[in-house]
Amino acid sequence: MKKIGIVGGIGWQSTVDYYTELCHRAERQCLATNPQRVPSTPEMSIESLDLYKAISYLGSDGDEGSWLRFDEYHRVALLRLAGAGADFALLASNTPHHRFETIVRDVGIPVIDLYAVIAQHCARVDSRHVLILGTAFTMRSERLRKAFTAAGVAAAAPQDEAARAEVTQLIGELHLNRLAGAAERIGRIARVSFAQFSGPQTVCLACTELLLAFPENKRTAMFELGGVRYVNPSALHMDAAFDFAVQEVQTDAQI
Repeated sequence: MKKIGIVGGIGWQSTVDYYTELCHRAERQCLATNPQRVPSTPEMSIESLDLYKAISYLGSDGDEGSWLRFDEYHRVALLRLAGAGADFALLASNTPHHRFETIVRDVGIPVIDLYAVIAQHCARVDSRHVLILGTAFTMRSERLRKAFTAAGVAAAAPQDEAARAEVTQLIGELHLNRLAGAAERIGRIARVSFAQFSGPQTVCLACTELLLAFPENKRTAMFELGGVRYVNPSALHMDAAFDFAVQEVQTDAQI
């Protein structure tokens, strides 16, 4: 398998999930091939960043200079992963993908674009109308909307300002492990916001903290609860990473 690099810590809970799930998937694949052998697990390097620093470095859209510290904080972490021998990397958080092109500039190894992965998956499963729930930056990210548009998917954050504010507040509470009633609140926000679309809708949980409200589904790419269909970007990102990590091995085996 290719060596995997992960920029994590933002937040650390999702970083644990990425590491755990990638190891589980490798073990399952090995045991399915030969149950008697010691399972192989992927080599990984993790650059765990400081969430406080990352948030304090957030810039203002329309002012490129204001993003300099945020972009460099993540870009330098990717460079350290490349220097540690990672063959490719992941940013285990949604918000940095808002600044993806600048962050990955001259890194020298592939970095899997979460926004492209989400949009392409929604197109494949015919989710043509997607409600984006995430941080304030993610919900208004032009880059994320462009990724959906390129895949032929209509996507938007809640039109109602109060609903967007509640999502932001909920993310803060979930980060502090206040989970009680969170799934129900997300479902209510989704159902109210669905009125802005016509036809079947899907909710994109575009913040790793939001997935803490659905612990039984945190490794499921798509799931339904309370009549609402959700897409889990982190699980899709892990799928893409694992497929990329084993791709060369599978090709060699075929040869």
